[in-house]
Amino acid sequence: MLQPDPDFYSLYHPLTITRIREEIPGFKTLFLEEANGEKIKYQAGQYLTLVTQEHNTEFRRSYSLISSPVLNEPLGIGVKRIPNGLFSRKLTDDAQVGDTLWTTGAGGFFTLPENLADYGQLFFLAAGSGITPVLSLIKTALFAFPDIPVVLIYSNSSHDRAAYRQEFMELEDRYPSRFKTEFLYSDAADLSRARLYKDLLQLFVKYHALTTPDKMLCYVCGPQNYMRMCTYGLNLAGIPLENIRKETFSTDKVLAKVQPPDTEEHTVSIFFNGQQHIIPAQYPATILQAAKKAGINLPYSCEAGKCGNCVARCKKGRVWMSYNEVLTEKEISKGLVLTCVGYPIGGDVVLEI
Repeated sequence: MLQPDPDFYSLYHPLTITRIREEIPGFKTLFLEEANGEKIKYQAGQYLTLVTQEHNTEFRRSYSLISSPVLNEPLGIGVKRIPNGLFSRKLTDDAQVGDTLWTTGAGGFFTLPENLADYGQLFFLAAGSGITPVLSLIKTALFAFPDIPVVLIYSNSSHDRAAYRQEFMELEDRYPSRFKTEFLYSDAADLSRARLYKDLLQLFVKYHALTTPDKMLCYVCGPQNYMRMCTYGLNLAGIPLENIRKETFSTDKVLAKVQPPDTEEHTVSIFFNGQQHIIPAQYPATILQAAKKAGINLPYSCEAGKCGNCVARCKKGRVWMSYNEVLTEKEISKGLVLTCVGYPIGGDVVLEI
């Protein structure tokens, strides 16, 4: 089951599957334990990137953690079966207790900020399997930040397709004054509450509001169209765009070919794991592709500018990104770049990972 070549043993962390729980048809939670005793550090809302090899080709996929680090829970990832998914089919169809999985570790920016106490209320909006990181975030927020009220708006096609619904109901019973839920089902008889739309979203925000919009922090996870609608609706409700965090599960490559303003070859110096690597990089190859060609095993997952696993800090020079769904303008201003969609422009570049 997903056994890589022996050379992988020194590169990745082994995880043992200790329990498998089916949440709904086609969606399972895999509970994991660090096989070598080395604890994996993570934050609520992050994911684990799993690695395997098929026909001498390496594949990576990221799965959000449902567990909370502050509750000392065993690691758990949510996996939705994708019909043509190499990883998800193996994990949902073939994985058994005792199997070993391999991970590069935890990553992602869909996390609670250090200054969370500066906000007055948390709103979480999720559709389908987008609920996975939200469960981790909500459990953590309710336990670790007792002064902040939390609202969940959770959309599914039907009642029996709502993964973790029972867990959220139990949390609502445990924190009745702080945690409120709105469950929406597409097959509901009341069409006004079947699907989330911008006007209904604004009504929910107004109804549950316990602070001003500028003090609301929102997290959105689901299909692309859903997240666009939520972002638009939340902004119409007066919530600043910088207060809206998003996580996408799509790893589809961007079809439009965008060319950087500089396509010349430049030298990229990469400081990673205590070593310096110096490589040439030139369009059409990204910095990540150039590093892989040079045999440098850098962190990555989606290769589409959507997950943030390949993030680096640019210490010198300029990196142009063809696509970005992860980094905020503030993070970019601090030098953060995505190597999977990044190209050196205007001269040589120094990166720190």
